[in-house]
Amino acid sequence: MINLLLATAVLGARAEVRVESGAEVLISRQLDLLKGRRVGLITNHTATVGDRHLIDVLHATDGVKLTALFGPEHGLRGLADAGEKVADSVDPATGVPVFSLYGATREPSPQMLENVDLLVFDIQDVGARFYTYISTLGLSMQAAARKGIPFVVLDRPNPLGGERVDGYVLSPSYTSFVGQYPIPIQHGLTMGELARMVQGEGYLPGLEKLDLKVVAMNGWKRSMLWPDTGLPWIKPSPNLPIFDSAVVYPGTCLFEATSVSEGRGTETPFQMLGAPWADGKALASSLQESRLEGVAFESARFTPRSIPNAAANPKLKDVELQGVKITVTDARKVRPVALGVYALDAFYRQSGGFSRLSFYRIGGMSRLAGTERLRQQLSRGVSPEKIIAGWESEVAAFRRVREKYLLYR
Repeated sequence: MINLLLATAVLGARAEVRVESGAEVLISRQLDLLKGRRVGLITNHTATVGDRHLIDVLHATDGVKLTALFGPEHGLRGLADAGEKVADSVDPATGVPVFSLYGATREPSPQMLENVDLLVFDIQDVGARFYTYISTLGLSMQAAARKGIPFVVLDRPNPLGGERVDGYVLSPSYTSFVGQYPIPIQHGLTMGELARMVQGEGYLPGLEKLDLKVVAMNGWKRSMLWPDTGLPWIKPSPNLPIFDSAVVYPGTCLFEATSVSEGRGTETPFQMLGAPWADGKALASSLQESRLEGVAFESARFTPRSIPNAAANPKLKDVELQGVKITVTDARKVRPVALGVYALDAFYRQSGGFSRLSFYRIGGMSRLAGTERLRQQLSRGVSPEKIIAGWESEVAAFRRVREKYLLYR
């Protein structure tokens, strides 16, 4: 069953008051959920309560026994590079064993859960379907269901807000760890809302009897972007160092499936796009003429470098590239997925010869886009406007379905 712990009147909260995360609500008013139980915590460096980490708070709380920690992609402390395997370890501050969910397995195994009576999930999401923390969420829910233990989600804001929904809905044939659910690229859900929808819509099997609890935030509204929350930005992964990087990420992350650099190995990843063969001035001019709201483009030269704990071996490392720098001028107006389509179109049209033949990682683009249609349409010269219009009906259908799972207005 779904037991919602709406600890406070979320809908009536004043915008000027700092948002309370689900973890803060839990610690201040809902600790009875954990008292007397052996707790497993799926988390990373983003799970703060004030200026302390949730791990340390729970470890020091009388009546709560923290018996296992689980870390997602990038590890418990958020320092591992994208795609880098993470090993099991022991948390030096508490002595609690740490099990990796981005190594030999991507879900808690029965052995990992031997000393766990309840699983708690607290990780800051970004709001994009291919951000792997949401896959870890669903797979961990399945593990809890198999063991017959409750699963508690401590909710946090969607940095991009809860109103914008955009991009293709994932086709089931392209299900992967970067696309577990038939939802749009920018889904506009919080982790708690998504957990409710994954269970309620049967997106993963075996969750019908899962005792799912969501500890809701206090004060968050769908219209809020991250700066409206009053919370400090803690980079959720190594290559999203600032909020502006997250704003464009649902679109420019698509460049990971191309031969073009997405800016890893620079100080502004996902805001820098470039290739050895590109003409930066022409690209910037073309994209600026597209009049995309909320962003500005300028030509750029950059060289991706190895950056410890962020981009150890970035694409096109040590190669001088030309391309564009994207500046966010009004985050509220940005349509990041549409931005990604326009940028892909501009780079693809400028490519030629071998650079065109090698432009796409075909399987990778299908997994990120959630469909083969994007690559096929761009390759045929279909305009960005028509491509974007092509997903509007499926986004509208998704909006209708998600309505009953929303916790905030």
